[in-house]
Amino acid sequence: MSLQAALRVVLALGMVAIGFAHFANPEPFVRIVPGFLPAPLALVYLSGVFEVLLGVAILPARTRRLAGFGLVALYIAVFPANIYMAVNQIQLSPGGTFPVWAMWARLPLQLVLIAWALWAAQIIGRPSVIGRPGVTGRKTDDESRSRSSASSRAETR
Repeated sequence: MSLQAALRVVLALGMVAIGFAHFANPEPFVRIVPGFLPAPLALVYLSGVFEVLLGVAILPARTRRLAGFGLVALYIAVFPANIYMAVNQIQLSPGGTFPVWAMWARLPLQLVLIAWALWAAQIIGRPSVIGRPGVTGRKTDDESRSRSSASSRAETR
C-alpha cells in the first residue's frame, strides 16, 4: 500500500469517527456553533452526516475526487465554528482545559486538512496526465530503457 493510500485510509477513518461522534455526543459540537447560525443541533447532525459520507466516499476511486472536493467544502463550512471557539475561548466540555493558544493554533490546521483531502483524493500531487483512468503519466523502467536505447541508436547514425 502506498503512503498516499495509507493516509487516505487514515483520513477516512478519522472523518467517519468524528462524524459518528457528532451523533454520540453532540453537545461539544453544539457549543462551538456560532450564535448567528440557526438550529445548532441540526447543523451538528448535518455536518456529522457529511463527515461520515465523505470519509467513506474518499476510499473508492470512483467517488474519490468528488469526496475530496466535498471535504474541502466541509472544512470551509465548519471553519466559522473553529474561529468562534478561539475568539470566545469555548471549551468543548464544561471545566475543560484546552489551552487558548491551541484553539488559535488549530485554525491553520484547516489548511492542512484541506491539502490532505486534496492530496488523498488525488486532486493535487497527481501525475501530469489527469482524468484518464489507468494512465499515470510515468514511464515504466522498460519504457525508459527502450527510449534510451532508441535514442542511443539514433545518435550513432
